[in-house]
Amino acid sequence: MTPIGFHASHEQIHPAELLRAVQHAEQAGFDMAMCSDHFAPWSERQGHSGFAWSWLGAALATTDLRFGVVNAPGQRYHTAVVAQAIATLGAMFPGRFWAALGSGENANEHVTGDPWPVKDVRDDRLVEVVGLIRRLLAGEEVTHHGLVTVDRARIWTLPDVVPPLVGPAVTPATARRAAGWADGLVTINQPHDVLREVVDAYRSAGGRGPLALQVHVSWAPDQTEAEEIAFDQWRSNVFPPPVCWDLATPEHFDVATSHVRPQDVHAAVRVSSSTAQHVQWLGEYAELGFDEIYLHHVGQEQRGFIDTFGEHVLPQLRTAGSSS
Repeated sequence: MTPIGFHASHEQIHPAELLRAVQHAEQAGFDMAMCSDHFAPWSERQGHSGFAWSWLGAALATTDLRFGVVNAPGQRYHTAVVAQAIATLGAMFPGRFWAALGSGENANEHVTGDPWPVKDVRDDRLVEVVGLIRRLLAGEEVTHHGLVTVDRARIWTLPDVVPPLVGPAVTPATARRAAGWADGLVTINQPHDVLREVVDAYRSAGGRGPLALQVHVSWAPDQTEAEEIAFDQWRSNVFPPPVCWDLATPEHFDVATSHVRPQDVHAAVRVSSSTAQHVQWLGEYAELGFDEIYLHHVGQEQRGFIDTFGEHVLPQLRTAGSSS
């Protein structure tokens, strides 16, 4: 059975409510959880963006789940600060934390006032930063002058087991680059042929470790309501790179979505009121070879989704997995 996790969406839900949601997800049978580290939401309709690192400490302390975070080091966060954050959570919660390190999005990184680099520079910066973080997590004192600067940094509280550093990728090119440094790969739901290309690019370039998939879903007891939730909350997330990388504010995303139609959201979100349909979709993703699947219900109300999937979806997936 492929483990099924809960994606905690800081962009959509108040952190106190989100903490209660992930605790409830554990009680309902979800195996693990993850979140993304944002400074701003994708839309003013989403309306939240809690500080992921503070929330992770609370979530790890009040559940027994394993957690991951998607983070962009090197601009909004100084390299040494990210290394210290990873080390502290790894030291406090051994074996229960991983960090996916990406090249970032302008919507989060512009707040420093520094120029937003072109993609090639961001990619080079990420590789540089990951190497520095690994040295810091190994206990080295690091001084470095390059695309980022580090001056005599040392992490004094180190984890006994270094948390995995995972590569987030939505394109084969990004997956191929991540293979050179990552301990695993995490991607998002896309057409099956694209997902196969992303995985093949990672593995063929020597990528190691587990493969994780985040799946955006919209469920409600009524199909019309499921459609309305997906359109209201996730239509600002239908844009492929480079648009999603380079827009700067929630207002920009909202303007860009003015011509998005409800049916267009189906390219990014699995929308259905049928739990049987969701079981089928998730089973197909598992058959593609993903080691972990994280479910992100794109609605702001999570309890109904958690209860329904805990009762009707997770058990069927476990039964199917144990018989295959």
